[in-house]
Amino acid sequence: MPNSLPRRALIRGLLAAAAIPLAARQSLAAVPDAAVPEAAGPDAAAPIVALNDALSAIMKAGTATPFPERYQSLAPVVARSFDLEGILRLVVGPRWTDMPREMQTALLGEFHRFTVASYVANFDDDQSARLEILPATRSIGGDIVVETRIVSPKADPVRLDYVMHQTDGQWQARDVLLDGTISRVAVQRSDFRHILEKGGPPALIASLRKKVSALSGGTLS
Repeated sequence: MPNSLPRRALIRGLLAAAAIPLAARQSLAAVPDAAVPEAAGPDAAAPIVALNDALSAIMKAGTATPFPERYQSLAPVVARSFDLEGILRLVVGPRWTDMPREMQTALLGEFHRFTVASYVANFDDDQSARLEILPATRSIGGDIVVETRIVSPKADPVRLDYVMHQTDGQWQARDVLLDGTISRVAVQRSDFRHILEKGGPPALIASLRKKVSALSGGTLS
């Protein structure tokens, strides 16, 4: 793995668009940090602990394990760790409520596949890397930010912060911040809405399918 791969891959795959330097999303910048209740931090971090464990497993499996097998092992963890429908609502905007339910379901399914494939493609083969949960957490409005980093002897550490949102007592990630300043939701919002303006939901579904195929080397279509 070249020394530049972790940062380049995370920008390319996890943000899923051109890496535009963005300040943290407006909702994060608008609300001052607050102390995190002691009981909330571990609960909010639990889904990310599970995600990091699963990512570590697929990195240890490496590219010698077929992409579909790594994908299948990670898919249920991603579904539990992320509020994918909540993210899509934020990314798509008002168009979401205008979509027929069957179209929402189809788009959500492709978005899940794309999210999983992005992680599998970018956490592919570095058995020396460590995924760490940092002890500091902060509260932003009703959300809690869980800070993590990827440490590898092959590259500088990469910081990933997960913005955790609680719905019906369950904590799930609503955004991922690269280096604390580049919001995946913000970048995807720009990318997805541009596609929706040109071709509507069918075009976005087709685009996500194409990206999944590319990320998986054609093993998923």
